[in-house]
Amino acid sequence: MNPSDACSTFLVRHAWLALRGVVAEALVPHELSVAQFASLMLLDEAPGMSVADVARKVSTARQSANEMLAGLERAGLVERRQHPSDRRSQQIFLTEGGRARLGEALPSVQAVEARLSGGFTADELAVVNAWLTRMTEAEATASEEIPTL
Repeated sequence: MNPSDACSTFLVRHAWLALRGVVAEALVPHELSVAQFASLMLLDEAPGMSVADVARKVSTARQSANEMLAGLERAGLVERRQHPSDRRSQQIFLTEGGRARLGEALPSVQAVEARLSGGFTADELAVVNAWLTRMTEAEATASEEIPTL
């Protein structure tokens, strides 16, 4: 038996690495990295996240997320605002430019997903998505920074 067949963690990791490469390629024309695209999606869904929140959601260190967000800010895609009740904290929001860039890039990512999932039935995709969602929700109670495999 192949060890990776006995452990879903490694199968998910291999799938992620393969998908990440294809998605990264699809994002080149939009001048976005996978982490930048993910951050724009997260901020569109939950405006006002902190740098720590973004770091946790994209599985990176706070410093790396801060540098990535600084690049998005320089590009005019996000803006930082002082947190209304915590002087030491900032909230991150999409700008109109960020929302537009996300809207332009999203169909490219969706096309990659559609191409790669073409052999699956709607029921099979629903099961996979449900499992991944549950795994993500279970992880939400984990530590602040997630080590990468």
